[in-house]
Amino acid sequence: MKAAPGRIRIIGGHLRNSRLNVPDLPGLRPTPERVRETLFNWLAPTLAGARVLDLCAGTGALGIEALSRGAGAVQFVEPDAACADALRANLVRLKVQAEVAGVDAVRFLQRTAQPFGLAFLDPPFALQLWEPLARQLEEGGWLANAAQIYVESPRGHAPAVPANWAMHREGQAGEVRYALYRRS
Repeated sequence: MKAAPGRIRIIGGHLRNSRLNVPDLPGLRPTPERVRETLFNWLAPTLAGARVLDLCAGTGALGIEALSRGAGAVQFVEPDAACADALRANLVRLKVQAEVAGVDAVRFLQRTAQPFGLAFLDPPFALQLWEPLARQLEEGGWLANAAQIYVESPRGHAPAVPANWAMHREGQAGEVRYALYRRS
């Protein structure tokens, strides 16, 4: 018997305690609440009004959390149709305006770039897309001069990132390694 879809909670901002419906899909791994709390504490001084790119958005929890806490706009990128539909439905239910591109991140980043001040790079672990996506973000003009980039990967795996991405902070929780870089 298939498990019922889950729900995750937005933990801060004006949407605090709102629940996001999460479809039951293989490989879908929402960022844990504890990790989101830490990440958004790190981002608090720079989040207001930021343009945010949520690549491999999945549930959209990171991008919705950013909107809840004052980000100016979020572009979600999610290739899985069921996931993208659930994300759109959550945005409508929460009365939040944001764009959801239903394409894979590699194809999305082949478009004409619009620089973002914050990017979430959290691809499905099995696809191992960290390096190619990081390279596309950097070389394609997708990042503003002092952009911040959040990278989530399996514990013990620090993906190679462009040389001008300086480690700002990092941590581990369970089987997840998370890191925040600053572009210089």
